[in-house]
Amino acid sequence: MSDEMLHIAGLGLALKRPGDGANYLRGWDAADELLLEHASEQIAGRPDQRVLVVDDQFGALTLGLGRLFPEISLVSLADNATLATALQLNSASMAPVAGPASWLEPPLQTFDLVVLRIPRQADYLAWVLRWCNQVLGPDGVIIAGGMIKHLPDQSSKVFAELVNTRMVSRAWKKARVTVSTPGDSTLESWNAQWQGYDLPESGVRVDALPAVFSRRKLDIGTRELLPAMGNRVVDLPAGSRLLDLACGNGVLGLAALSLCQDLEVIFSDVSSQAVLSARHNVGRAFPQALTRFVHCDGMPPGTAEFDLILLNPPFHEGGVVGDHIALTLFRQAAARLAPGGRVLVVGNRHLGYHRSLKTSFSLVRQLASSPKFVVFEAGHQPP
Repeated sequence: MSDEMLHIAGLGLALKRPGDGANYLRGWDAADELLLEHASEQIAGRPDQRVLVVDDQFGALTLGLGRLFPEISLVSLADNATLATALQLNSASMAPVAGPASWLEPPLQTFDLVVLRIPRQADYLAWVLRWCNQVLGPDGVIIAGGMIKHLPDQSSKVFAELVNTRMVSRAWKKARVTVSTPGDSTLESWNAQWQGYDLPESGVRVDALPAVFSRRKLDIGTRELLPAMGNRVVDLPAGSRLLDLACGNGVLGLAALSLCQDLEVIFSDVSSQAVLSARHNVGRAFPQALTRFVHCDGMPPGTAEFDLILLNPPFHEGGVVGDHIALTLFRQAAARLAPGGRVLVVGNRHLGYHRSLKTSFSLVRQLASSPKFVVFEAGHQPP
């Protein structure tokens, strides 16, 4: 078990990562410490400040600033729905904490200070900084930081182009912080927000916002899964319920709708920009389809069962690579299959899903393979 206690300015904050597979991982890092230090200096003596935390990971920034400065007006905004789960987990011994906002409904007020975890994608960093320029007051400040090995290659260039950098800290415990004031560039003046491609066969356009996986081209794993998915979709009875789990830009659900629109299709993802992208694409291509879009950590909440679940599971969370996310999704999906229902999964060959799927499903068979990827079908033995 890793050290869970974050110490800052005399405050001890116990932080865990949510999820059964992440117990050995610490819920904070040096970037959180550095950001809290610089944000505290900025806030001290000015309790009237309106502070926005963007893309906190597991609650260190939101809970830390809330405990250090209970008098400030504090809003937390995150693309990743895991933060909501983490805040519930880590605030159990504290006063209730409001759930974080997301890009589905971002806050509209003006802020004096933005405390930002720098994302790994340069395009998403550019998107966030442009958005911050829109919501910061004229004297507003952006304190942005991250672990150096996880910063985008072009991060310095992005900051130089979009904001006015006042200070770049020295590296400390392999973390760094940048302090900036807002620039003039906004999202309205940026024509590269949406990027995408056309699906093979159907020609359906699939676009996505910057935080979405493989937004510029169809990723190889999904390409492997599409033929097997098509074979199953055409056999589904009318009115069947299909889930595009970890949907990204919605490519699998869109492909299913291009084959059969007489389905109920639910799109869910941990990323709010992914949910926005899927909703955008479906609304343009299949406006009359029976669909629902859910931003959540794991399976959509509720008790609904699914006849077909499509899944290209992520195998990384921040800088951590592994199968812990996939294993959680397998367990959750197994509990929500309708009688006779199936899960179609694609994964890198080295992840060994042929073994891990068998811990949740009694029926597992390989449908397709390539040198790098394998496609599986999983379900339950009939009673």
